[in-house]
Amino acid sequence: MSEVLAGEAQIRRLIPHAEAMCLLQEVLECGDCHIVCRTTTHRDRGNPLALHGRLSALHLVEYGAQAMAIHGGLLAECGGQGHAPKPGVLAAARDIALHVDDLATVAAPLIITATRLTVSAAGRNYAFTAHADGQLLGQGRVLVMTATAPML
Repeated sequence: MSEVLAGEAQIRRLIPHAEAMCLLQEVLECGDCHIVCRTTTHRDRGNPLALHGRLSALHLVEYGAQAMAIHGGLLAECGGQGHAPKPGVLAAARDIALHVDDLATVAAPLIITATRLTVSAAGRNYAFTAHADGQLLGQGRVLVMTATAPML
């Protein structure tokens, strides 16, 4: 997993997040149903999610959601669709388990893995994990609804 498949410039084209809110820096692996990303933005003093120098592990949900968005964008590019996937809205987070309090204290790069569980016209369901130096930091599932899907 040493080859970088996508760097920050390509990632910024794939997701709507701008400037420092673009949290992931590299794509290490991407397949039909999964993606593996790496970042060190959790240690950045300018991280927009940090509060008083601390970065809650709950923000791993956002890191996971960004990996999912990048996955959808890469699949659209590689699949020859010629357009970006439909934008989505994070609709639900389930089974969230956090094993660290403050991400800013984690010295190693974060490795975020997202695995697509289901996809439909209404949205996509993914599971994600976050590791650093082999230690599991957090995991969960996220439902992203397609922005054009009716909200219930």
